[in-house]
Amino acid sequence: MWEGIATGFATAFQIENLAWVVAGCLAGTFIGMMPGLGPITAIALMIPVGYSLDPAAGLIMMAGVYYGAVFGGSTSSILVNAPGVASTVATSFDGYPMARRGQAGRALALAAYASFAGGTFGALALLLFASTLAAFATAFQSPEYTLVLIFALSSIVAFAERGQVLRSFAAALLGLMLGAIGTDQSAGVQRFTFGRLELTDGLSFVMVAMATFALAEAFRMVVAGDDETPASKIAHARLHPGDAKAIAPAVGRSSVLGFLVGVLPGAGATLASFFAYDLQKRFRRGDEADGARGVAAPEAANNAACTGSFVPLLTLGIPGSGTTAVLLGVMLSYGVQPGPRLLETAPTMFWGVIVSMYIGNLVLLALNLPLIPYIARIVYLRRSVLVPFVIAFSLLGVYFTSLSAFDVHLMLGFALAGLALRLGGFPLAPLLLGFILSGMLEENLRRTALLADGDWLFLLDRPFSLVLAGACALAWLAPLRRRLSRSAHSS
Repeated sequence: MWEGIATGFATAFQIENLAWVVAGCLAGTFIGMMPGLGPITAIALMIPVGYSLDPAAGLIMMAGVYYGAVFGGSTSSILVNAPGVASTVATSFDGYPMARRGQAGRALALAAYASFAGGTFGALALLLFASTLAAFATAFQSPEYTLVLIFALSSIVAFAERGQVLRSFAAALLGLMLGAIGTDQSAGVQRFTFGRLELTDGLSFVMVAMATFALAEAFRMVVAGDDETPASKIAHARLHPGDAKAIAPAVGRSSVLGFLVGVLPGAGATLASFFAYDLQKRFRRGDEADGARGVAAPEAANNAACTGSFVPLLTLGIPGSGTTAVLLGVMLSYGVQPGPRLLETAPTMFWGVIVSMYIGNLVLLALNLPLIPYIARIVYLRRSVLVPFVIAFSLLGVYFTSLSAFDVHLMLGFALAGLALRLGGFPLAPLLLGFILSGMLEENLRRTALLADGDWLFLLDRPFSLVLAGACALAWLAPLRRRLSRSAHSS
């Protein structure tokens, strides 16, 4: 292994490869800042460039584009509440309120440092434990994935704010229902499409996310009728005193959790960021640093998960997400077959890509911190200027993603519905999580039912399933326990 690591350093520190790391990170960051594009689009746009390079340099650049896009995706989530990338949705929950309070620079700095910490941890863990973690990933099959997804939905409901449990459950259920729109991939039957060809492929995540967060927020500003701006006019790219100490435990927990979730094929950075945000809420103490931890936890998790997703890709040849599926196609086009023999057939590329990830995280931090004071200025526009900007940004982002006027009209309808839900006190985060996880949950639940063949006791023979089932039960009982505890104190 140490010989391989030395080979990786020698490959990654070649001048040409260093240049491609910088180019990939820079391109990915700016593409990731644009809602509706994201890492898959970023990699697709860079494929023609990658074809002109040798396999090691091409994959080093593509990896830089990938985690650069995730790194940059937090910017639009924090500044304009427009999480065009699924893995940065959780960042907007506390990041956007911080920006509206005049702390945009602080929120972006928190995201940058937490992303660097999560990415660095992931790169080191990948370097040392790739083969061991690949064996761990193979132990997870459909029953375990089903329970993981159920736990993800349960946790965001169970740890909802006081008085919001039922509303959160209803929102998550609505999200699952929206995710069922489209074509049943197993039976080939259209569901809830009302005869519209535009709905046969289901609803677009970009459309739903931009409608329920960015556009609904813009409409809420219009309804509010004021034209206030954040209290502070200066955005500093630095943390407040005590922030580093306050976020350190959350970043550590989230980095480990994010990497382990990223290792699981099919889980990905989105699930990792929601898990990390939920875990952070358990340790909430209600002090000023709470919002800081709410930004740092999902950012550390999604960057660690991005690195972790390379474990099944490189060692098993299994893409863990849509983005790594595109990377798999790039590798095959180079004539490189990922899998257990990759270490023997292409050790220079294998170790070079892994080592370049740490270099890429340094590059991303160096690129983004100096730009934060300038990027953050967008949030200090008056609402009479900011609202039209957000509306145009959202509509153009959705239209350029699908080139469909139908999606734009649908988006306006969803934005009005999102505004009504928000004014009615319904949280929209569970809705979006339910929508994101709907397809994966249905597919894995169907496979689990086939494995059970009517006898669900087979889960007792699977240790991971038992542990996850216990975690789900605890999540369901958490609201009841809190209610009983409040009743005991009041009496």
